[in-house]
Amino acid sequence: MIDRTFDEYKALFDEHQLDFIPDIDQKSITLYDSMKYSLSAGGKRLRPVLLMAACEFCGGKAEEALPYAGAMEYLHTYSLIHDDMPCMDDDDLRRGMPTNHIIYGEAVATLAGDGLQSAAYEAMQRDMLLYFDNFEALKSRIRAAYEIVKGAGVTGMVAGQIADVEAENKKCSKELLNYIHITKTASMIKAAVRAGARLGGCTDKELEDLTLYAENLGLAFQVCDDILDVEGDQALLGKEVGHDEANSKATYPALYGLEESKKKFRELTDAAKDALADYYDNAELFVDLAEMLYARVY
Repeated sequence: MIDRTFDEYKALFDEHQLDFIPDIDQKSITLYDSMKYSLSAGGKRLRPVLLMAACEFCGGKAEEALPYAGAMEYLHTYSLIHDDMPCMDDDDLRRGMPTNHIIYGEAVATLAGDGLQSAAYEAMQRDMLLYFDNFEALKSRIRAAYEIVKGAGVTGMVAGQIADVEAENKKCSKELLNYIHITKTASMIKAAVRAGARLGGCTDKELEDLTLYAENLGLAFQVCDDILDVEGDQALLGKEVGHDEANSKATYPALYGLEESKKKFRELTDAAKDALADYYDNAELFVDLAEMLYARVY
């Protein structure tokens, strides 16, 4: 049962966000500093909050899900560090601060991303080692880790990223655009929700409904980003706007136009809320998240 607000989950995560980075030798301390810089730069913490909330929605405890919430945010942050580099999106600003490679250089930024990725896997496996005498708890953690790794991997986020890179300066089909958005962005949001549900001991029905919610929310989230890159406020977003058009990126506004993109965005946020309508108050946080996302555009 969920009895916390988004901000309460976020505060819990922020309190522990650095707990899952392994001890790094002083001779390699620049690696830690660079990793910490991007992790501590703020952000919505959407993925770890979704994971912890899904865990409690299904009867688990958010505190026990923290290593997996940390892994989600570490993987997300590593992807942002690499996305921002000159060989990818070439961004100088992230979360209102200079991007990692602007502060530490490209080589260190690359290694910081690598370090966060490996730290994510280590955090989850270190937690699993505590449950060898509890097969059911261990099984749920293995399943949660699989959801996270799959969502971040070569059939999830990385697949979407390479399709996104290769679609630049080319005519993009609607099918390819959906593939990019679903894999690049929605896959990690779905992974967070499904991993949390696994940790909470979900029923098949709960997992099915939460998955449908996450698929719609994840796609809506990326369409929202596409829209805000056209008409958003850079000061509020904490990153440069107009970047997609300048780099000839495959986006909803580029393919469908702004008004049709907003219509699609409304449909996706409504579908996300409808997916959990049967759960009433226990789904309030998830519904509120969809409405908060909607308010970013409207």
